Amino acid sequence: MVQNKQVLIVEDSASMAELYKEYLAAAGYQAQIAGTGADALAAIAQSLPDAIMLDINLPDMSGMDILRQLHEQKLPVVSLIVTGHGSVDMAVEAMALGAYDFIEKPFSSKRLLTTLANALERQTLTEALETYKEEFNRDGYEGFIGASLPMQSVYRIIDSAAPSNATVFITGESGTGKEVCASAIHQRSERAQKPFIAINCGAIPRDLMESEIFGHTKGAFTGAVSSREGAASQADGGTLFLDELCEMDLDLQTKLLRFIQTGSFQKVGSNKTERVDVRFICATNKDPLAEVKAGNFREDLYYRLHVIPIHLPPLRERGGDVSLILNQLLQQYAQEEQKQFTGFDNEAQAALLNYEWPGNVRQLQNVIRNVVVLNTGGMISPDMLPPPLNDVPIPEMVPNPALMNTESGSTVAMPSAGVSSELSSLTPPPQSAYQQTAIRPLWLVEKEVIEAAIEQCGGNIPKAAALLEVSASTIYRKRERWANGKN
Repeated sequence: MVQNKQVLIVEDSASMAELYKEYLAAAGYQAQIAGTGADALAAIAQSLPDAIMLDINLPDMSGMDILRQLHEQKLPVVSLIVTGHGSVDMAVEAMALGAYDFIEKPFSSKRLLTTLANALERQTLTEALETYKEEFNRDGYEGFIGASLPMQSVYRIIDSAAPSNATVFITGESGTGKEVCASAIHQRSERAQKPFIAINCGAIPRDLMESEIFGHTKGAFTGAVSSREGAASQADGGTLFLDELCEMDLDLQTKLLRFIQTGSFQKVGSNKTERVDVRFICATNKDPLAEVKAGNFREDLYYRLHVIPIHLPPLRERGGDVSLILNQLLQQYAQEEQKQFTGFDNEAQAALLNYEWPGNVRQLQNVIRNVVVLNTGGMISPDMLPPPLNDVPIPEMVPNPALMNTESGSTVAMPSAGVSSELSSLTPPPQSAYQQTAIRPLWLVEKEVIEAAIEQCGGNIPKAAALLEVSASTIYRKRERWANGKN
């Protein structure tokens, strides 16, 4: 909104500066005046305005020098050049340095306000585009690893769904990361500081499931030697995740439906009604509609829960994500197990990338953990892979002249045609400092780098953003998330 926009007027004529300020104030802008170039630079360093009206002829320097500094530091500010002694060459130079427009004195308030509004609108669209690019190109997200288009779609749905209280229904094969998805929704929501309680409906005996969800009183059944809070009470204010929901008994589904509709429940063995504030997320590896048609899942419960569907793609449909996951897990597990593994040889790569992974990410995790725990060395070879990976046909390997070892004269074998081109992304990562220390979450490393840059720049966020080659709005947005306890 205009009322929140800050404009710095850099003008050595006090009367003209006050006139411009009146123009801006009448339109709702907040304006500040700087009479010299030094004052202008000090004001910019203290707090970056949204726009600058910059006179060329200043007492101590040229306005073009200020514009040049703004351009070199890549500060996200709209610049309007205002002068009574303009020329075509000067206008061309100003535009090359990022000025939005070149206004010659005298001019009307309408000319100024229209130009400023257009410039700020373009700046807003530019920042929105930068944000979109940043979010679209994510190779990891709240526990997920993956940069493929199917996963980018999942990330964007989570971004949109997390702030609401709407129920989310996650589907996908076993091992695709349904609990990771549910946790991501919770962490991105306003409930992030409250409990996230997960129950696997397929792993708990049916006669204990009601107590597991709603709790029980002392003596409610044989073995109930004391009262117990259920998941519903534990999740109060937070999120209740019901995994493998289609495995739940039909009678309990009726009670669950009432709980979802009213937010109230009774413990097993109690007549007292309790109320809680819970956000529901559920998941299944089955087709829920097929379960409804088969009579295994209540239709009314399905429609009550199926508000925001998220389908997690199987690993075999995620393209190059396999490479990303393999490399990251290898580094993580090698660090945890204090092993020296740094990568995969070509034949191991071929076997891993050409496997269908029916167990999805969970199976891949287990395979890499198995290899790291049971073996030693620097490179993982096919003989280290557990069944069934050690039986995967390995394509014929042919020399690749582009990967010639210039010192030994030997060549690095590469798979022949038909093998995924993504093998190239599985080359061993170079030894570096981070491999000698504990691996930390990417968001934490990013936070430390950004905060260090801001401190080094004396608290000047726009300058830090310019040096980090990101937009200032990106830093402001990330710091706001961190301040709210989000990653």
